[in-house]
Amino acid sequence: MEEARRWLEEASRIAVLTGAGISAESGVPTFRGAGGLWRQYRPEDLATPEAFARDPKTVWEWYVWRRKLISKAQPSAGHRALVELEERTPQFTLVTQNVDGLHDRAGSRNICKLHGDLWVVRCTACGRETWDGRTSFPELPPRCECGGLLRPAVVWFGEPLPPEAWQTAEEAMSAAEVALIVGTSAVVYPAAGLIPLAKQAGAKVIEVNLEATPYSGIVDKSFRGKAGEVLPQLV
Repeated sequence: MEEARRWLEEASRIAVLTGAGISAESGVPTFRGAGGLWRQYRPEDLATPEAFARDPKTVWEWYVWRRKLISKAQPSAGHRALVELEERTPQFTLVTQNVDGLHDRAGSRNICKLHGDLWVVRCTACGRETWDGRTSFPELPPRCECGGLLRPAVVWFGEPLPPEAWQTAEEAMSAAEVALIVGTSAVVYPAAGLIPLAKQAGAKVIEVNLEATPYSGIVDKSFRGKAGEVLPQLV
């Protein structure tokens, strides 16, 4: 760990990729782990454009449940360690697959949200996006001022990643001296492809995860454990 700590201390350009594991410690269920959300619900019933077109009320009921759950969660020691790392690093980009907003609440500033934001709504008619922190709505599905249906501004299955966010992520990983990969199963693409991209570009790659991932064998350091326990030691 001493060597990895030194890499982070000496680097002026750091890119971080986080997944659901870092938020699991805050009480936010992961999608694929034990007790993950997809064990109770089928993604095609809740997180696709087709599901929303078919039954927007049921989709929104699930997202309201998630909003209520996440609103009670607090950023973990792992989230806070990344804030500390950002504050002392000249060039720092936090790329996250999470939509829960816990990085924002912890105090991270330069965040690239690959899969959108649970707390932002988008009008399906006029396209306007607005932040909306409510955990209940007068009617479901909620509507925009223009009358169009609002949807969560998250990336659903079958939808492309936001081009600007993906470009930012690629550029950050390509330029990083150190890439820190935290709490991701590394099986969801294209996000998982950022790991070999950073490695090929010459970055030292540090992985922090409870279990081995498909990329554990190619990274420079791999630590098994909770982000809230390992990251404070690294930072």
